[in-house]
Amino acid sequence: MKPSVLFVCVHNAGRSQMAAGFLTALSQGRVEVLSAGSEPKDQINPVAIAAMAEEGIDIAGNVPKILTTEAVKQSDVVITMGCGDACPIFPGKRYEDWKLDDPAGQGIESVRPIRDEIKARIEALLAEILPA
Repeated sequence: MKPSVLFVCVHNAGRSQMAAGFLTALSQGRVEVLSAGSEPKDQINPVAIAAMAEEGIDIAGNVPKILTTEAVKQSDVVITMGCGDACPIFPGKRYEDWKLDDPAGQGIESVRPIRDEIKARIEALLAEILPA
């Protein structure tokens, strides 16, 4: 069975999109990847797009989505990134809250370390959820 991971942040325009981009690329289709926001913006943060492009990952075509109860229900792992209490909790799901700086309004030099921290966390998550 293919595990499902949902990334949630407030605007679904930076952190959650970068995390989804890394998990999609690094899992090579072995994980269902979802992302959403409690108050989604109308577009992806252009600096997040540029930071991911440096890693060879294109998230430019992604669109921020509103967080739905259905998305949480269909996910095995729910990773929140500063969305507070907006995320519904269901028994039997694995929840993690990743404390990461918000890339909104920051330059590329400030976003690169956030991106790199996300990549390291995605690599650790993959090692946990996918059998060797």
